[in-house]
Amino acid sequence: MQSLAWHSINQSGRIAYNRVAGKTPGIIFLCGHGSDMDGSKALFLDSWAQQQRRAFLRFDYSGHGQSDGAFLETNISDWTRDAIAVLDDLTTGPQILVGSSLGGWIMLNVALARPNRIAGLIGIAAAPDFTEDLIWQPLDDDQRNKMKNDGQIALENPYADDPVIYPYHLIEDGRQHLRLRAPLAITAPVRLLQGMNDAEVPWQTATRLADCLQSDDVVLHFDKTATHRFSEPAQLRLLKTVLVTLLDQLDPK
Repeated sequence: MQSLAWHSINQSGRIAYNRVAGKTPGIIFLCGHGSDMDGSKALFLDSWAQQQRRAFLRFDYSGHGQSDGAFLETNISDWTRDAIAVLDDLTTGPQILVGSSLGGWIMLNVALARPNRIAGLIGIAAAPDFTEDLIWQPLDDDQRNKMKNDGQIALENPYADDPVIYPYHLIEDGRQHLRLRAPLAITAPVRLLQGMNDAEVPWQTATRLADCLQSDDVVLHFDKTATHRFSEPAQLRLLKTVLVTLLDQLDPK
């Protein structure tokens, strides 16, 4: 029976996680910005992993879900640190990283930091560089000045009435981790799932990312009707098919 557990990250507090014991390559799920490890995709993969006796781990970044930390005080560096600590301390053997939205950015950072531990990557509406390309760049000069002066900006939330607050330090920190500006020394197989009806992350982001990856084993899957959440039953079935096919490639029977 699974139970919620916590892992201490140096002086930065505790990370909440759930883990399924099983065979490797294992799978680590990286959630989106403002999401948590109890989202539909994470729970779908958790259930599948238990059925297959496949090692699986899902966790909450600092400032997310049940982990310690304040959401508006954390950033890309913090969440990358969390993911690397989870990989190093809570898993053994090769791992497939499954990153949703922000998680698709974090998985790139982890793969660059720990290339020998990463067996493959699966991005779902992956959003590398979103702080620069999707938040900062669309702002006009007045909005940028206001964000700098106020330390944050409130933007429309497509999923709720309350706006999303983005702190300026998130923009500044994100610039240390931009991944769509140069080749990426990632040679593991990569699968990118992207909805063409995604209003948050343009589908062209997936092709930009594919172009940056040094790996020749990169496959893109586009769903014309899928939104950013990519969580409808047919989309979850596609995720499972892509994952199973990748596992068969990595660990042929």
